[in-house]
Amino acid sequence: MKKIPELGKKTLLLGVLNLTPDSFSDGGEYFQSVEKAVARAKQMIEEGADIIDLGGESTRPGSERINAQEELNRVLPVIKLIRKELGNKILLSIDTYKAIVAKEALSAGADIINSLGGFLFDNELADIAAHFRCPVILYHIKGEPGTMQKGEICYKDVLAEIMEFFGKQIEYGLQKGMKRKQFFLDPGIGFGKTVMQNVEIIRRLNEFTKLKLPIVIGVSRKSHLGKLLQQELHLKENPGTSERLEAGLAETAVAVLNGAVIVRTHDVAETKRFLSVLDLFRK
Repeated sequence: MKKIPELGKKTLLLGVLNLTPDSFSDGGEYFQSVEKAVARAKQMIEEGADIIDLGGESTRPGSERINAQEELNRVLPVIKLIRKELGNKILLSIDTYKAIVAKEALSAGADIINSLGGFLFDNELADIAAHFRCPVILYHIKGEPGTMQKGEICYKDVLAEIMEFFGKQIEYGLQKGMKRKQFFLDPGIGFGKTVMQNVEIIRRLNEFTKLKLPIVIGVSRKSHLGKLLQQELHLKENPGTSERLEAGLAETAVAVLNGAVIVRTHDVAETKRFLSVLDLFRK
């Protein structure tokens, strides 16, 4: 299996590179130019990213699904150019729930599968992971991206349900030939959760450490941060993505102190500086 250098020695940064026209934060910015996307990847490496997470399909609330070929058209040229210009200088993860996209991305040079819903939306993804012996980030969702934040979001116990999800996905992957060391766990902040359910997950994140697998957390620029700020500061409007950095870093701090070892972020430079100090208190 591809090793992730310094895993467990410091908090690692997974920098987000959206290759979509409609992602909630930077959709469209790197969509039409492969060269611009690769330049951003290089910039994130300079800023301190340990992994670059490439996504060719938006999974924001209400987003529309695209077919596998369209997703591949967006991600493969970027993966290939990164590998051509940078070799193996940086780890690449492919943010997809489709087996064929994961297979082609891994063949082109990606190292990690970052899968919304684990194997729920395409169970052949486990076969691909077993074949390539690559790390897989299982990230939880309740419902589907298009509808996950609509209507009432109910859990009897949000942590217990996420724990059950992890257990079932791990068991299925093992049955397909994966090894336990391949699994990474992401509770899926903002994916079918209310604002306070997100807060509860971060507050109780250390409960997932009993699974003895690396924990990934991603709160960067998400809408619940704006809602929290609006609520706590009594604001008339929900702050936009550019005004959510500090709130995201606050949640990140709690998550890291509660066991997260990889942080997924759009704001690599700021998060790197923040974590460089926070990690001093964990040694």
